[in-house]
Amino acid sequence: MPHFVMDCSQDIFVSHDEAFIIEQLFLQACATNLFDERDIKVRINSFEKYSVGNKREPFIHVFASIMQGRTTEQKVMLSQQMVSKLVTLFPNVPNIAMNISDFEMATYCNRTMV
Repeated sequence: MPHFVMDCSQDIFVSHDEAFIIEQLFLQACATNLFDERDIKVRINSFEKYSVGNKREPFIHVFASIMQGRTTEQKVMLSQQMVSKLVTLFPNVPNIAMNISDFEMATYCNRTMV
């Protein structure tokens, strides 16, 4: 934990390849000092077919799932820093956003817990 899953239009890879984008998201998550870098997971899902406002415009949306316990201010900072980094990397992509969901410790389970 945490998980950062980026959905995007496939055409953004003209600017940067997937490995570079994953590295940049990882580094930005590390820079927040909210997570142990060994726990940060980053994935990308690209789409060839999509609609944004009934148009075909490039998009990036990051879905972050983090363990409960961060303040609203910390989550705002995380979102703003990630989106700012993506805007810097992709100045011509008109649709860039992020949202954060909290995992509940009580209902979370991973392999080492069973």
